[in-house]
Amino acid sequence: MTQEQWGVLRQDLLKTIGQNNYKTWIEPIEFSEVSEGVATFHVPTNFIGNYVSQNYGDLILHQLTKSGASVQRINFKVPANLSTRPAASPAAKPAAPKAEDTRDNDIAGAPLDPRFTFDSFVVGKPNELANAAARRVAEGGPVTFNPLFLYGGVGLGKTHLMHAIAWELQARRPELNVLYLSAEQFMYRFVQALRDRKMMDFKEMFRSVDVLMVDDVQFIAGKDSTQEEFFHTFNALVDQNKQIIISADRAPGEIKDLEDRIKSRLQCGLVVDLHPTDYELRLGILQSKVDSYRAQYPELQLADGVLEFLAHRISTNVRVLEGALTRLFAFASLVGREITMELTQDCLSDVLRASERKISVEEIQRKVAEHYNIRLSDMIGPKRVRTFARPRQVAMYLCKQLTSRSLPEIGRRFGGRDHTTVMHGVKRIEELRAQDGQMAEDLELLRRALEA
Repeated sequence: MTQEQWGVLRQDLLKTIGQNNYKTWIEPIEFSEVSEGVATFHVPTNFIGNYVSQNYGDLILHQLTKSGASVQRINFKVPANLSTRPAASPAAKPAAPKAEDTRDNDIAGAPLDPRFTFDSFVVGKPNELANAAARRVAEGGPVTFNPLFLYGGVGLGKTHLMHAIAWELQARRPELNVLYLSAEQFMYRFVQALRDRKMMDFKEMFRSVDVLMVDDVQFIAGKDSTQEEFFHTFNALVDQNKQIIISADRAPGEIKDLEDRIKSRLQCGLVVDLHPTDYELRLGILQSKVDSYRAQYPELQLADGVLEFLAHRISTNVRVLEGALTRLFAFASLVGREITMELTQDCLSDVLRASERKISVEEIQRKVAEHYNIRLSDMIGPKRVRTFARPRQVAMYLCKQLTSRSLPEIGRRFGGRDHTTVMHGVKRIEELRAQDGQMAEDLELLRRALEA
């Protein structure tokens, strides 16, 4: 079998198992050779090799024989040049690098993404604390808070920070045994150990790490046996003063079906929320991406206002924002045109439509009135006392952030107020959000309630 034939087979596998499974499990593997009826594939880690063998091995073997290859068995192995450092795969989550002298006894995690370092992490007010906490842990010094729990919505940078910690620890403390894996991989390893009757090996391996990093811990919620083992592993490592770093899509107390004792344990360290990105942070991320694209597309011209437009319109997910910019640069390069506002709207019409906010002004007014326990009529009425004025400004701010209504339109919905009144209210809330932790918390709670 040739590399070209394997390329064709990969496309068949993509159609069969779907894009997500393909990117996670098939894309990282590489065809090596066929010898004496055995097809050998190189994999970044033993974990990926074992998983692919057990879940897709029969399918791959069937596709190989169907294509005419003389293969009776398939074999997955980590090539020698990866034995001291996991290969990077853009589709898979990272594995902590291992010191060369301890590698034989370590547990294989998943590949590190070389793009996700502290240098490439754009810092703004919404992620400032999370970045500072991650950098402190990455120094590899005495354990000061355990665990570090990072949480936030999709595309806000949790996984990026986890990767960055692993890379930094490799550079600063290469002797440490650092393990990064997803909660799903922890569960898979646990089930595999149960099935193979190797629980003592499982316990010994997981309790031997110096730093344990578990991504998306919400996936073990409701899995009673896995939660039990995770709890004991957690306790054993804390008792040994080993560092634990956890990420999830919500705070520990908000994870449904997670045992109370685990919630309590997760809350005993430092719990840090990665807030939704603000306009300034999104613009900074876009500008950083443009700088990295300059070498790849030196001929492209970018019109004024395009980045600002994208930062305003695509506000919920950084991955979508970055993907939109990538597509825009690629399209402009292919057609040989300047990236203008018109080209941007044509090229990204589907993304922009999907990003249109559907929340109404009336819904925002109602939620804010309920939150501050005032009557809706008082909030939109003429009274200027602080009890009504501050909630009114909060509602104006959220209308500006979460709807596509213009300032004059928003003013009309608030008792016929002028657009300059709305501008003043929005600016005042932006100032308070930066200065007042309670205001920032109120805005976050309201945003989540409105977007739920």
